Amino acid sequence: MFIGLMTAMLLAALYQTIFATALPTIVGELDGVDRMLWVTTAYILAATITMPIYGKLGDLYGRKALFIGAILLFMAGSVVGGLAQGMDSLIVGRVIQGLGGGGLFVLAQAIIADVVPARERGRYMGVMGGVFAFATLTGPLLGGWFTESVGWRWVMWFNLPLGALAIVSALLFLKIPKRPRAGRQVDIGGMALLAVASTSLVLMTSFGGHEYAWGSPQVIGLIAITVVAALAFVAVERRASEPVLPLALFRRRNFVLPTAAGLLVGVGMFGTVSYMPTYLQMVAGVSATAAGLLMAPMMGAMLITSITAGRAVTRTGRYKMLPVVGSVFIGAGLYLLSTLSADGALWHVCAYLAVLGTGLGLSMQILVLVVQNTFPISMVGTATASNNYFRQIGASLGTAIVGALFTERLVRLLSERLPEGGGALEGGANSLTPGLVQQLPARLSDVIVGAYNDALAPVFLLMVPLSIVSFVLLLFVKEAPLATRIEREAPPDTDGAPGAADPDGAAGAAGAAGSPSHASDRDPALVPARPPK
Repeated sequence: MFIGLMTAMLLAALYQTIFATALPTIVGELDGVDRMLWVTTAYILAATITMPIYGKLGDLYGRKALFIGAILLFMAGSVVGGLAQGMDSLIVGRVIQGLGGGGLFVLAQAIIADVVPARERGRYMGVMGGVFAFATLTGPLLGGWFTESVGWRWVMWFNLPLGALAIVSALLFLKIPKRPRAGRQVDIGGMALLAVASTSLVLMTSFGGHEYAWGSPQVIGLIAITVVAALAFVAVERRASEPVLPLALFRRRNFVLPTAAGLLVGVGMFGTVSYMPTYLQMVAGVSATAAGLLMAPMMGAMLITSITAGRAVTRTGRYKMLPVVGSVFIGAGLYLLSTLSADGALWHVCAYLAVLGTGLGLSMQILVLVVQNTFPISMVGTATASNNYFRQIGASLGTAIVGALFTERLVRLLSERLPEGGGALEGGANSLTPGLVQQLPARLSDVIVGAYNDALAPVFLLMVPLSIVSFVLLLFVKEAPLATRIEREAPPDTDGAPGAADPDGAAGAAGAAGSPSHASDRDPALVPARPPK
């Protein structure tokens, strides 16, 4: 079962990183440098919207069919992107991939929670983080190799055999409990409003200060839509019998604090991973493959610390200080990256990325484990999806904000520094690729390299305060004992309310492990009274 889950997670994780080294060549060939941020933002936005939906539907109806369907949808998006002849069709393909990719991480994490007690889950979650780190390392390498050999379209076609392998693994190995289907109502209104609010929020951060001024009617309109949709969503969720994102989740400290910290981690991580390979190709003048190799220290550190942290949690049952220390490393890594210069040594880049990777490895999967340990098994899918949703909101905001700031600064600096505002270049500044920059005369290539460095490096400094806020939030997480067994949930007809489950769910199992006070602290809105036998 674990092999099947990891294969699918590898598929989704690879695709968040394999595009990074191929992106400069893709947007140059498709004449879309000024729309570069949409290639990454489109995928993350689509995945973000669908995460809570997959989590809730998995809790209601079971996860196996949803899991396989998500893989098929991801593969369909790969076909659309592989056949793209322009930026519009490429972005559509990325959206379709995101609609499937949103379910892969969430459902894999929830399936593990279905069958593995929280105390033992640490080592599994550590390996999950290791898979993500491995994919983040090999993704840029594969993207660079495809770009320089058979062509960037194989970045898309490569997903098809891997997706087929994931489906076969799921069909053969996934043996998980079935869910009763009777009497369940899907929260269509909540899903629609959540999608509207998420989309308008990311569009606002993408367009603001770039396509439109922050005070323009377009940006103000997006802000208004976000606020109105969010308020309407809260009103709908209060009345829904099966809310897609139950408001009762926010009554628990160990949901709110790790989720907020995960959002901030997502901003820093995806803002860095999405654009650092482009920076290395343009500024350091390395090939796409070499740019992927230069990301290895970050991913290697993340791989080692993620697996080590997971094993430590399983062995000791303690977890609180791991993400606290991780936030310190994340802040230090972002600060160091902000000091990069166009003529700096490459080993500086590698060392700074390793510091950032250490912090990410100590934080990412542990925060999910904290959330899962807070709720009964019948709500694990919803709680896991909600946590991932807000982390992906951070990823969307991070990619959009970094991309918007980077693109705006880059276009402005190129227009100021290049002769005739870039008009002297064949195809203009929008058609710049790493290969073209290396062929230019030194007087032009030096200007472009300096503009790329001066456009991206200062953005990292702006993200340092986020890690400080994350550090403070995590200090207040309550370290409850991890459950050592999985309790079966109550019969479905005992209570139709969200979270209707056996009180000896995740929290009750923790009490069985030696913490009665933790069991008594459960929210009655989440765990009703024990039904008669």
